[in-house]
Amino acid sequence: MDDFTKALSHLPHGPEFRFIDRLTALEPGSFGRGEYVVRGDEPFLRGHFPSAPLMPGVLLVEAAAQLAGIVAQSDPAIAPLRDLRLTAIRACKILGTAKPAEIVIVEARVTGRMGGLVQARATVSIAGRIVLQAELTLSGQPG
Repeated sequence: MDDFTKALSHLPHGPEFRFIDRLTALEPGSFGRGEYVVRGDEPFLRGHFPSAPLMPGVLLVEAAAQLAGIVAQSDPAIAPLRDLRLTAIRACKILGTAKPAEIVIVEARVTGRMGGLVQARATVSIAGRIVLQAELTLSGQPG
């Protein structure tokens, strides 16, 4: 089992709600980069918006939180947290969005940990253009 698959197995999401398709870089416990391809057939695009589909900004935040969780859960020196959840969003700026056929590049850096809390900074970009910046807090139960 590779690092990505192992870390992903510690997240609570099912495959239908994962917004990281592929991990392109991983410094376990510290930094990660991943991709999500907006296929165009996702159910949320049918209603957001029918004539001009866009990936909702809140799902860009979710992608960032998922990658932050993957990075945090991959730290070999710290047991994975149980029931890891996004619990706070700070300094979030949604500067754009993603359309079908675009590749969403997500980066997350863990900036601090204390017990069951994980702090991270994340960015989301498309074709070199930053579309989201956020500071995130994840929390879970120590293993």
